[in-house]
Amino acid sequence: MKKDEGRLPGTSRWDHYRSWMFWSHMARLQLGLFLFGLAVSLMLEANIGLDPWSSLHDALSEKSGLSFGRIAQGVGLLLILFSAFVLSVKPGIATVLNMLVIGPWVDLLREVTWFPTQFGYLCGSVQFVGGVLVMGLATATYIGARMGAGPRDGLAMGLAQKVKRSLRVTRNSIEATVLVIAFFLGGSIGLGTVIFAVLMGPTMQASLKLFGVSHDPSPNLSRAS
Repeated sequence: MKKDEGRLPGTSRWDHYRSWMFWSHMARLQLGLFLFGLAVSLMLEANIGLDPWSSLHDALSEKSGLSFGRIAQGVGLLLILFSAFVLSVKPGIATVLNMLVIGPWVDLLREVTWFPTQFGYLCGSVQFVGGVLVMGLATATYIGARMGAGPRDGLAMGLAQKVKRSLRVTRNSIEATVLVIAFFLGGSIGLGTVIFAVLMGPTMQASLKLFGVSHDPSPNLSRAS
């Protein structure tokens, strides 16, 4: 019988779900998802370009008339299904909640009247960098919950195992492909795209180190047998 990682020894799955540890991790996960939504909202409203995935979601939103959040949910669902059935990667709890929760947070925050919207490069750049910093904090919070990887992380991990390449190379290749698709769909690509590419990696690493979090987002993410 396969060991269920993330569960206390000698406890059943039901006892685990009722435990204080489970719900404390769930609270941390939900905080991380909210911070992700806040980070994406800040970068969207900076109006200086976006990261590859957000640019794709924004382009599809403009083409379809659906909200950014709905598109993000739809893309996330497709990635989960592809990873599960093609790459044989089991989604964790956080994988599903990531798909369900972040998009609605983005839509909700952008509808708040006081949420800052920028129209110049100076203020937009400051706000975008703020979004990157918040996303770094969100990453450390999310990974620290240890309840599974997000849909995009799951895709990168599964594909890296499939093609036998490093996770960094695989993830960069995926994001480059997404960026090209977003470009041809009219996605928002600009200074923010460059800022994200330069700052996101170091920001994420610094956040993980600051909070003492191991870069292992998914003890529950495993290859299906």
